[in-house]
Amino acid sequence: MKAAVIVFPGSNCDRDCKDAIERSTGAKVSMVWHAETALPAGLDMIVLPGGFAYGDYLRCGAMAALSPVMSEVRAAADRGVAVAGICNGFQVLCEARMLPGALLRNAGLKYVCKPVDLEVANAQTRFTAGFGGKRVVRMTVGNGEGNFFADEATLDRLEGEGQVVFRYKDNPNGSSRDIAGVVSERGNVIGMMPHPDRAFEPELGSADGALFFQSVLASA
Repeated sequence: MKAAVIVFPGSNCDRDCKDAIERSTGAKVSMVWHAETALPAGLDMIVLPGGFAYGDYLRCGAMAALSPVMSEVRAAADRGVAVAGICNGFQVLCEARMLPGALLRNAGLKYVCKPVDLEVANAQTRFTAGFGGKRVVRMTVGNGEGNFFADEATLDRLEGEGQVVFRYKDNPNGSSRDIAGVVSERGNVIGMMPHPDRAFEPELGSADGALFFQSVLASA
């Protein structure tokens, strides 16, 4: 199995994602610079990692969404390849219009970094099937703009179509309806603010993130 991690100027969780995928699944991971105009062949998964792409200038993810590689990421998603945007990567996917909604400043206007408990709201996706009967998992958030927002009609649609994948048990940033992660209509693109890449081994406080990566690559 093959995966790629996209590296933007300002990414700081790219190596974390690489290590998490390799150690959780044994997959081969390629690091792809944002200015590339082609992706490795035969990818099963593409990850947009956390960090501060382009220093979060203008809006978080706004400049990264226009990077040359994003055309290839979008094309791969259209072919059905699994794409995961984690934290800053979620912001990039929303700015690229690959996912609905937007990420705003946290309700408390402070950076929040701590472990959080999540409800697995939909355990029948490519990203959550590996959790089995486990409905509460623990990962870590680290963001200043993690407040998921969408209009009521969009929120109703996301709920009705099963596109809400994770919810906060104790909402740390004010996200609408406690939403921590959503998938695209087709189900192969996910954005989530919590970091599975910071919770993939017991020594990190939780190994639940490993199940996330294992789910994706097992479904490939």
